[in-house]
Amino acid sequence: MFGNNVIHSVVDFLVVFATDQLMPLMLGAFCFGVFLKVILFFTIKREQWFVKEFVKRVHSFIDQNDSTKSFYKSSKMLLEKTYYEAFELRNLKKRRKPDIIMSFSDRVFLIQHGCARLTRDTLKQLRYLKHEAGHPKFQEISKNVLQSNSAFSKAFGLVSNTLINDVLTILPGMFIIGGIFGTFLGIMKALPELSGMDFGNVEAAQQVMDAFLLKISFSMSTSILGILLSVGMVMVNTLLSVEKAYMSTVDSFENAMDMIWNHSESNEVHRLDRVEGVEKLAQISVDKELGVVVDEIEEIDHREAS
Repeated sequence: MFGNNVIHSVVDFLVVFATDQLMPLMLGAFCFGVFLKVILFFTIKREQWFVKEFVKRVHSFIDQNDSTKSFYKSSKMLLEKTYYEAFELRNLKKRRKPDIIMSFSDRVFLIQHGCARLTRDTLKQLRYLKHEAGHPKFQEISKNVLQSNSAFSKAFGLVSNTLINDVLTILPGMFIIGGIFGTFLGIMKALPELSGMDFGNVEAAQQVMDAFLLKISFSMSTSILGILLSVGMVMVNTLLSVEKAYMSTVDSFENAMDMIWNHSESNEVHRLDRVEGVEKLAQISVDKELGVVVDEIEEIDHREAS
């Protein structure tokens, strides 16, 4: 008896919820889902933008140099220079109107910090490659440094982008289920009213039937809304495809490192020349972003050169 009462209470709650709250909740979930998708897509596109800037400098470097001795030295110079020119010079000069907005958004969404980490993490992987051991697996290196970067793999550095994207992928199906669920609950709420029909009174029976049909038609609106939201979410997921942008970023990063490797004669690390000018400023800017104080940079240089 107690169990039946609990079940009836739960069903009554669901019926009231479906009538009053289900459609606003579905609309809210759709808007929040679109917001999260835009955030994920913006993050991966900014990551892709940084890689494209790196690729541009790789092409320019190769066009200007017949060959280079050290793969690591060339990669270090190009990655740090890309970071410096993409962020530090932009923040100093702000030549274009969007520069102020992009500078703010890159800080809020940890893009600048993520690119600094991408630079350092990549160099950590590249310094141990052996030139005589054959062609490295740059695709695996690219995937590893991109996936392990919390600024790009986690929204605001907190929630896994993979988890968010998986939830957004199943959201269209959840809208369909929610719409059908609301329709059945609406019918369940309307059916008991038919028991009060007095067939001896035609006018009263007609009023009860009209009210029943009105509630049934209203309950169908949840299914219609669910279908519309499902189609809309599928379109958003298709147009803002995080997976395609990510794979394009990996391929571009891999191709750039391939070009430098094929252009190099060795992967010498222990005899790095002292850097000055723009290269020194680029190195300092990356270290500052990662929390390395300026006094420690000389020690790092000495350790790398020893």
